[in-house]
Amino acid sequence: MARENGRYRGLLVDYGGVLTTDLFASFRAFCELEGLKPETIGKRFREDRSCRDLLIALETGKMEEAEFEPLFAAALGVDGARLIDRLFAGSEPDLAMLAAVRAARAAGVLTGMVSNSWGTRRYDRAVLAELFDGVVISGEVGIRKPAPEIYALGAARIGLAPAECVFVDDLAFNLAPAAELGMATVHHRDAGETVLELERLLGIPIRR
Repeated sequence: MARENGRYRGLLVDYGGVLTTDLFASFRAFCELEGLKPETIGKRFREDRSCRDLLIALETGKMEEAEFEPLFAAALGVDGARLIDRLFAGSEPDLAMLAAVRAARAAGVLTGMVSNSWGTRRYDRAVLAELFDGVVISGEVGIRKPAPEIYALGAARIGLAPAECVFVDDLAFNLAPAAELGMATVHHRDAGETVLELERLLGIPIRR
């Protein structure tokens, strides 16, 4: 199906780092509190295969939080108690992005979330119901970004073809597979810039 009047009909967004403040800033704050080098968390996931395997297992629902936390804590050399909560303690909702998604949906855009999850209990399901027509959480479907299937599923859950959708993520490497499916992509760095680009792509005002 072609885009209506050349405009995209669907908006798919990531959760952490898009609808929240920068997760890596939260990770750096955690590292500073624990006496680790600021970039330790990201570096472990990029360069340490065992840590990456833990992350993949957690995000695809193959490993529970209670199993992940002591194993990752041991790799970091920190206490494992409430580790995930402590890692995300510096993150909070991005009110501008939340308002933009609400405004887009109110204007008739079909909205969806495509999120890699660190456990599924941290999502406020009532808020998700207000924001989205469809939700894909990696730990519930057993697929994680950047697998192409998860983007296609996100589009399907809002009843659209991928080429009718815009996808927003804070991680550049998560955008390429969405683009290959025909989605317009937005690399989120700042709410103001992202909202302006979404207004252009969706063809509607969503600033509040």
